[in-house]
Amino acid sequence: MSSIFSKIVTGDIPAHKVAETDDFLAFLDISPLTMGHTLVIPKQEIDYLFDIEDDLYQGLMLFAKKIALAIKKAFPCDRVGVAVIGLEVPHAHVHLIPINQMNDMNFANPKLKLSQEQLAEVANKIRKEISSDF
Repeated sequence: MSSIFSKIVTGDIPAHKVAETDDFLAFLDISPLTMGHTLVIPKQEIDYLFDIEDDLYQGLMLFAKKIALAIKKAFPCDRVGVAVIGLEVPHAHVHLIPINQMNDMNFANPKLKLSQEQLAEVANKIRKEISSDF
């Protein structure tokens, strides 16, 4: 059964894409904890992060690192936090969240309510900081 993320990969559901390769996709969380909150996924439908084959897993983490470095440039912060929860959508995904304090990654915090235009601006700002060596 296709997840919402699989439908984003196929283009059946729109998303604010930040970066894409043959194997991976990075797009904005539509209910972000902070400005720049991005999701990174393998395009292949795999429910659980630790079920990903080793080479693909390593590629996902390297892809996430490049996105995280761009996020930090686009949205200056102390760190880009990484969270893997994986219960809300049955498709392996990594949250990249600009943070200045531990509480910035508390998923119980109120989410930002951004317009489609604001989300497009955020995605563009991150894209501009991505190195072209994918």
